[in-house]
Amino acid sequence: MSAATALGPLALRPLDPLTDGALLHSWVTHPKAAYWMMRDARPVDVERAYMEIAADEHHHALLGLHDGVPAFLMEYYDPAHRELVGLYEPRPGDVGMHFLVAPTDRPLHGFTRAVITAVMAELFADPATERVVVEPDVSNTAVHALNEAVGFVPHHEIQKPEKKALLSFCTRAQFTAATGVAV
Repeated sequence: MSAATALGPLALRPLDPLTDGALLHSWVTHPKAAYWMMRDARPVDVERAYMEIAADEHHHALLGLHDGVPAFLMEYYDPAHRELVGLYEPRPGDVGMHFLVAPTDRPLHGFTRAVITAVMAELFADPATERVVVEPDVSNTAVHALNEAVGFVPHHEIQKPEKKALLSFCTRAQFTAATGVAV
């Protein structure tokens, strides 16, 4: 995927746990990534976690680039097999998603919204994707606002082993209506 935005081009490439591990470690252990729940992870823990994702047919990780420079992480998964098993009734075409914007000392206004829009467009580029499912921490109000901005509608709270989460859904039509991006 490659998309031009007012902030510059965004692209995705497969994540390599070995070569990208140190970079990811710096992102997921940063205080701004508290909801990623890896603050105390060692580099080997991050590498191992992403090696497991790389080997998993139901979970995938991509590295997002801004102007060719790593700037965000995208994960997507099959909620019938990962993350949400037994917590809701998945439909055919459901895809779960996580994203993380890299910490920076020079934030760009609107960048995180551009990232989530690009991530959603990438997911909906697959004609099999009918609905995107997210389950952020109930207290993560910043991501709830971002989710709403791209068309997510909260459904209900669920209790995951690691957190109380707000289960939310976004269909292709809801995404297009919220963003104007035709997919």
